[in-house]
Amino acid sequence: MDAESSSKAVHIPPRFQGFSGLPMVSAIVSGCLGIVYLFLGIWTLEEKLRNTHTALPLIWWLLTLCQGFTWLLVGLTISIRGKQLPRQPSRLLSILAFLFSGIVYALSLFSVIFRKEFSVETVLDVLSFPAATLLLLSVYKGYKYDDGYSSLDSNNLYMPLNGETNQISKDDHVTPFSKAGFFSKASLWWLNSLMKNGREKTIDDEDIPKLRKEDRAESCYLKFLEQLNQQTQIEPSSQPSVLKTIIICHLKEIFLSGFFALLKILTLSAAPLLLNAFILVAEGKESFRYEGYVLTLSLFLSKTIESLSQRQWYFRSRLIGMKIRSLLTAAIYKKQLRLSNAAKLIHSGGEIMNYVTVDAYRIGEFPFWFHQTWTTILQLCLALVILFCAVGLATFASLVVIVLTLVCNAPLAKLQHKFQSKLMVAQDERLKASSEALVNMKVLKLYAWETHFKNAIEKLRKEEQKWLSVVQLRKAYNTYLFWSSPVLVSAATFGACYFLKVPLHANNVFTFVATLRLVQNPIRSIPEVIGVVIQAKVAYERIVKFLEAPELQNTNVWKSNLENVNHSIIIKSASFSWEENLSKTTLRNISLDIRPGERVAICGEVGSGKSSLLAAILGEVPNVAGNIQALGKIAYVSQTAWIQTGTIQENILFGSAMASQRYRETLERCSLVKDLELLPYGDLTEIGERGVNLSGGQKQRIQLARALYQNADIYLLDDPFSAVDAHTATNLFNEYVMEALSGKTVLLVTHQVDFLPAFDSVLLMLDGEILHAAPYHHLLASSQEFQDLVNAHKETAGSERLADATSAKSTMSYREIKKKYVEKQLRASKGNQLIKQEEKETGDIGLKPFIQYLKQKSGLLYFSTAVFLHLIFVISQIVQNYWMATNVDNPNVSTLRLIVVYLLIGFSATFLLLFRSLTTVVLGLEASKSLFSQLLNSLFRAPTSFYDSTPLGRILSRVSSDLSIVDLDIPFNLVFACGAAINASSNLVVLAVVSWQVLLVCIPMVYLAIHLQKYYFSTAKELMRINGTTKSFVANHLAESVSGAITIRAFNEEERFLVKNFDIIDTNASPFFHSFSANEWFIQRLEIISAAVLASAALCMSVLPPGTFSSGFIGMTLSYGLSLNISLMYSIQNQCTIANYIISVERLNQYTHIPSEAPEIVEGNRPPANWPDIGKVEIQNLQIRYRTDTPLVLRGISCIFEGGHKIGIVGRTGSGKSTLIGALFRLVEPAGGKIIVDGIDISTIGLHDLRSRFGIIPQDPTLFNGTVRYNLDPLSQRSGQEIWEVLGKCQLRDAVQEKGGLDSSVVDDGSNWSMGQRQLFCLGRALLRRSRVLVLDEATASIDNATDMILQKTIRTEFADCTVITIAHRIPTVMDCTMVLAISDGQIVEYDEPMKLMKREGSLFGQLVKEYWSHLQSAESH
Repeated sequence: MDAESSSKAVHIPPRFQGFSGLPMVSAIVSGCLGIVYLFLGIWTLEEKLRNTHTALPLIWWLLTLCQGFTWLLVGLTISIRGKQLPRQPSRLLSILAFLFSGIVYALSLFSVIFRKEFSVETVLDVLSFPAATLLLLSVYKGYKYDDGYSSLDSNNLYMPLNGETNQISKDDHVTPFSKAGFFSKASLWWLNSLMKNGREKTIDDEDIPKLRKEDRAESCYLKFLEQLNQQTQIEPSSQPSVLKTIIICHLKEIFLSGFFALLKILTLSAAPLLLNAFILVAEGKESFRYEGYVLTLSLFLSKTIESLSQRQWYFRSRLIGMKIRSLLTAAIYKKQLRLSNAAKLIHSGGEIMNYVTVDAYRIGEFPFWFHQTWTTILQLCLALVILFCAVGLATFASLVVIVLTLVCNAPLAKLQHKFQSKLMVAQDERLKASSEALVNMKVLKLYAWETHFKNAIEKLRKEEQKWLSVVQLRKAYNTYLFWSSPVLVSAATFGACYFLKVPLHANNVFTFVATLRLVQNPIRSIPEVIGVVIQAKVAYERIVKFLEAPELQNTNVWKSNLENVNHSIIIKSASFSWEENLSKTTLRNISLDIRPGERVAICGEVGSGKSSLLAAILGEVPNVAGNIQALGKIAYVSQTAWIQTGTIQENILFGSAMASQRYRETLERCSLVKDLELLPYGDLTEIGERGVNLSGGQKQRIQLARALYQNADIYLLDDPFSAVDAHTATNLFNEYVMEALSGKTVLLVTHQVDFLPAFDSVLLMLDGEILHAAPYHHLLASSQEFQDLVNAHKETAGSERLADATSAKSTMSYREIKKKYVEKQLRASKGNQLIKQEEKETGDIGLKPFIQYLKQKSGLLYFSTAVFLHLIFVISQIVQNYWMATNVDNPNVSTLRLIVVYLLIGFSATFLLLFRSLTTVVLGLEASKSLFSQLLNSLFRAPTSFYDSTPLGRILSRVSSDLSIVDLDIPFNLVFACGAAINASSNLVVLAVVSWQVLLVCIPMVYLAIHLQKYYFSTAKELMRINGTTKSFVANHLAESVSGAITIRAFNEEERFLVKNFDIIDTNASPFFHSFSANEWFIQRLEIISAAVLASAALCMSVLPPGTFSSGFIGMTLSYGLSLNISLMYSIQNQCTIANYIISVERLNQYTHIPSEAPEIVEGNRPPANWPDIGKVEIQNLQIRYRTDTPLVLRGISCIFEGGHKIGIVGRTGSGKSTLIGALFRLVEPAGGKIIVDGIDISTIGLHDLRSRFGIIPQDPTLFNGTVRYNLDPLSQRSGQEIWEVLGKCQLRDAVQEKGGLDSSVVDDGSNWSMGQRQLFCLGRALLRRSRVLVLDEATASIDNATDMILQKTIRTEFADCTVITIAHRIPTVMDCTMVLAISDGQIVEYDEPMKLMKREGSLFGQLVKEYWSHLQSAESH
């Protein structure tokens, strides 16, 4: 009993496991073959002795005996004892055996087909080839477990078991391909489990297995890097070639897929020879008995081998393509994390997105087509050899035509390359503009500029369409040229036959026709191959240019060990420059020595270089003189908050482990506890992209929490308090800077003078230099500039002084917080997060996306025309071959007449092809135009809530890769798919009509094929869809990382982001891998079916007595039959490709029906031209909620802003201040109540009329790519003089003149202007618009006090008689307002004059003012 139970646990040693697979089969085959050879040799010797009484000559029987001994010895030794032999000799032996049997096999086939010699030995020689192939594979694939097993001793018997279980739990769901044996890989059997799963239920992301380790992005990328380093070591002087490195990385796989490609071409070319033999058999010219059966079996075997080899070729090529795409995506991602600022100007975010979504995708497609280039040439050469055997010298005529066709195409290919490059550039420009507009859609809506931007994108799209039409027309011409070339070839050949008096008989004519039909498809795919090669070349050049772009030269010395360090940051007379132009330095003569634990404040006017100094310490600005050291771990808080898509908790932890005590303290120090209570799921609330569902202050505090949680040594804080209200700013300063960061080195850029006394040292900056550096009081006494700055602050603060009052701090206990969190987490699991899962269709939606595509602009008409023309073309081909079949051996028809009629039908058919190609181009262009304009209209009319809940990556992947597929790939593929289906059907029909007996096999086979197709599509469709949605993850993560590159580098988190990127690439690659594997799985099974149909047709003809069919008809039938599996394969392949591509139409369509905002203009109700002329705003019981399923954000607000009044709106962060402004501009429609401006209910007029009449300076200052003039006045409504006047009023005149006037450039996001300057530009826009109602949304948050004071004066004088509504965090900004509106939790708390409110007991405004003064006074007393 014990023995029995233990035997269950005993692990079978792998050396015995090896017997269960390939070596065992190989041993049996080799052994049997050897024994049969031995018997044959002995039998030959015996016969010889019996008949001639002599053993001479020795050669035949001795050779056979030797072959027998060799097979027994080599086969059995290598198969069974292979592992005991040294590896190299056994491999060499097996290769020699393979080559020898290959030669013998070829010679035997030759003697059977041409000399009609047939014997048992010939059969053995033919069989020895598969046996040798098996032997070769068993040596290479052998016992994959055996390595290292011998080192295990008896004590370690159970080790592999434990190891195995660990492995299973760790790598749970890896694709069965990783463990598949030889036969499973050859027949793609390993995919059965997934196909079955897909049939039983709709598969989702979790059902798709992970990739093998060696196919994952990380492995591919590391291998690529390793090779690149080796290349660099070999040739240190030159830049290593990326292409060469990629090829070296995949050399083995390329050769293996090449071997299968070669095998496929050889088996394919054998088919016409078999046809020739068949016709002779049908004419009663058998070389030996049962030749028909042997030929039928040979035909079936050759078609099966052809199928197996082609599937492996395609499968392995696609796998190489996927790996190359993964490694390029990873390389591009890593590069953008290190890109220098100069390079960022050339490669914008939109372009980098294009490199990944379009270019890497095109290069990934290339390996699939790579072998097509040389196999087509080889196939043509073999075809010419066969033709020479059939029609002799007339072959040279066909050669001339083929060469001419290729020569005609050469200049076209060059043009195609040029046009493709232009198309890519146009696509980049359009994408750049699109992504800029989509990112800033809220700002465009506030300014009512969306129509202008939409028109600009449409203009760029027109340019792109111009190049698209040129590229597609060249493609159409190419297609016509290559589709009609078989007709030209047959014209030339038959003409030559006539003049050279070559006799035409069924056997040589149909050998020629069959060869031509087999070569037809590769020739027809030449334009596609050329197109793919050109696209890949253009894409490769673009990617390499990007990968070779300059990187950040990080010369800083980072050290984490701070034991005995006397300095945190040392800068010695250093200069830094953002630009490559060294004469224009951004920072000059900077010398700094900051000790550990020192607090330094940096202040100065707008554009003085404060943020640049922090960037220089981070190593972001190139160091052009002097040196700089930063010792210790750095944490950085940027001026514009960078938030990732994900939960708040993930944003704060930022890759660090969760330590609940520290995490809790961080939340308290950053005043986030109250905010998290208000959010629906606490810290598990999903934040939208760029933090869209958080207020400016919340985003900034999450950034501060992220920095604090990292527990760094040096904290670089870039004006983090500008976006929060005064109370929160004071709280943050005391709790965060003074307490939480005590003992840390802190550099704080700030405009809030009140905080300065608390710092050890203050740096005053002016024009890129440190003017003074000293403690606050010392600086106040010695520096006139600093005194001006402080006085300016006091003036803006107003002269009303109030008694000191301290605010009550939040006293919620830890237990309460914990309890609330637990409740939130429970709710989070059931709730409805803001960011929705990406939409994808499920199940079989049939023809819906095709109909959507063809409904565009008479698409159905063009498509029907193209298909009808193709159908007539196929019928005319059948008629042509029918004419040849009936009359080739007809003595009443002269050779000349035979050839002329044949050619007339052929030539008239080619014109149909020309019209078919042109119709296809028109179909594609019209559909693209229509789909794009629908998509653009829909996106620009979508409400802001759509952008809040949809990550940008999803929209961008649709306007880049999906649109590219609709433009370039769908039209031709759609027509080709129908054409290929017609071709395959015509082949079947011809087979069935001529030999109706085939129908007995045909009908069940077709039934089986249709069932198989349904079985396949149930899984394949979902795989394709998941592949589409996971593509957006890659785009999203890239877009996010491009915008947050500085923060990622500052926290030294590049490695973690890279790993996450690898993971996302694999998530996308896995459905793609299984999708193309399923494609090959399906085609392979179909091809075996079609091989059976063909073999049964051939058998019919062999079995029936000679003369049943005329030899012409047999030739015609088999020439169609031989191309049956090629046409079936092309048909299915095209169907799968188009099914894959049409998902892009499905995805575009999802975004063409977004519920849109209210109309831009309501014709019957347009406001007067001078509206609003007074500026009186009445708010009546206003209620706002963001989505139907969320609570009210504004709960019944009623008040009146009189015309010309200055209204200040105050309230704590998240109280609903910005929502009120959103309601005024109708970014959100009211759930109840209304807003009336000068007697007009704003909900009754068009959005454009409303928004274009109001002025706004938004919270996030936004600049667009272009010039200064374009940014101030994109609609070109003002003169240059007016713009200069406004620039003067905004304190920007000098800065603009210095940069080169109104036409000086503004790059993406305006990153070449400081944050304060960007806000001044926004003020400039408002001054140019001169609206009666102006809204300032925290508009002066990033500006120093002196500039702020001038601005407030400008606003007061320029907008003296306008209604100005100000949301402010700085109390002084609202002190001189006519009225102050205080909001709390979406309700009005008080609304009165500021002085009255301050005197009122328990006033919220009064409390805010007290808090403000308390910290101002404490600052002064320092």
